[in-house]
Amino acid sequence: MDIRLYYQERGEGVPLVLLHGNGEDGSYFSQQMEYFSRQYRVIAVDTRGHGKSPRGTASFTMAQFAEDLKGLLDELGIESLILLGFSDGANIAMKFALRYPEMLRALILNGGNRNARGIKGRVQLPIEIGYRIAKLFAGKSLDARRNMEILGLMVHEPNIKPQELGAIRTPTLVIAGTRDMVKTAHTREIAARIPNARLAILPGNHFIAAKEPDRFNREVERFLETVLYS
Repeated sequence: MDIRLYYQERGEGVPLVLLHGNGEDGSYFSQQMEYFSRQYRVIAVDTRGHGKSPRGTASFTMAQFAEDLKGLLDELGIESLILLGFSDGANIAMKFALRYPEMLRALILNGGNRNARGIKGRVQLPIEIGYRIAKLFAGKSLDARRNMEILGLMVHEPNIKPQELGAIRTPTLVIAGTRDMVKTAHTREIAARIPNARLAILPGNHFIAAKEPDRFNREVERFLETVLYS
């Protein structure tokens, strides 16, 4: 791997790895780290080109981010884990689950989408306009190039086919907000396509883990207790 990912770690026990959303970093999960570190070894990762993780020279794609995560887990000697991803982090988690299913004990997908069509138009349109503008100036400005890459993830990725989700056999919780930027029908489809996935639609918007942490954490905790300890 051409870079070393930055991560924060707290607690002991079964590893619970947290993947943030587009343009964010692992600090998004501060309230999940505090809550779950009482029982788990919680690891919040900054993905490539986000937070304190360098951009490196490899491709800036979710497939590469999944490989970056595998490299970090190998470095840490982690062979079995719970993976929780938010937004683009959920999309990376789906990619990881399809490539390395044997490593996962449980999967939590919060506000993920299979493709850009899963995002509500009033949210997606400004993203696509911003991407096109950044692309025009990417050759002249490093900031524009970074914006192009970040926004490009939401325009071109993750492109997971519906039938691919049927290959995910890991116990899965699909969780989103009632006012999420991801279409509710799209979220329901993801849950329906993953065999025996549990679906939870909680009051709130896309950022329920940060804005409604008590409700979010309890829902995740109930799921983990069911699939890991029942």
